[in-house]
Amino acid sequence: MTIDNKLVERIAKLSRISLTETEVNNLTSELGNIMDWIEQLSELDTEGINPVFSSFGEEDIKYRADEVNDGGYRDEVISNAPKSEDGFFLVPKVVD
Repeated sequence: MTIDNKLVERIAKLSRISLTETEVNNLTSELGNIMDWIEQLSELDTEGINPVFSSFGEEDIKYRADEVNDGGYRDEVISNAPKSEDGFFLVPKVVD
């Protein structure tokens, strides 16, 4: 993917960011360098390498069972609300 000033200006406009011409030029160069680096990564031969999601290895990760609970401090949280009813926050109506 080629990064040019027009693309950087478009991204800035979509992000509602105001950039000077110098900033556009700098970002064009920086983003171009990042894309070159990503291209180098895609050229790596990963044949025979298992994908991992942790540097510790799967055998070292201790999983716990998911348990649904209220966190044990529901009353404390509700006590901070200006108004509550039956354990829920009461808020003013904002839409008619």
